[in-house]
Amino acid sequence: MPTHSERRVLNYTPEQIFDLVADVANYPKFLPWCTNVRVKSKTSQELVADLTVGFGPFRETFTSRVTLDRPRVIRVTYEKGPFRYLNNVWTFTADPKGCLVDFFVDFEFRSRLLQAAIGVVFNEAVRLMVSAFIKRAREIYGPSQFAALPAGRVRPAL
Repeated sequence: MPTHSERRVLNYTPEQIFDLVADVANYPKFLPWCTNVRVKSKTSQELVADLTVGFGPFRETFTSRVTLDRPRVIRVTYEKGPFRYLNNVWTFTADPKGCLVDFFVDFEFRSRLLQAAIGVVFNEAVRLMVSAFIKRAREIYGPSQFAALPAGRVRPAL
């Protein structure tokens, strides 16, 4: 039953980070172990997608429902696949330095073998995943818009 929560300030707006996390269809381009995504349905408030993840000899596909409460919260709930349960919540809050991101994930595989395999690499996997989102933000949005500005310049409003 790996659980992880993390809080970080990223130097982008909450809307930018929300859009990045909500762009599930592009996860295979930058997210480690995400090998395929098939968006089954999508509205402005929700999407349902099949995600395929692979690590080592393991490859599993699962269906999740992603609730989009723009620009504050993204909730991921499990629908079908190899888990007993999966809960994932992203919260985005304006901060003077950009966006305060709260990330929480809790899951358990049905298979004891899969659970044991992920348990060995879970902390490193989460670190790599968080780093991948930060790197993707830089690729899409460029250097932080909240970086130090020359004297006399006003920081962008949130």
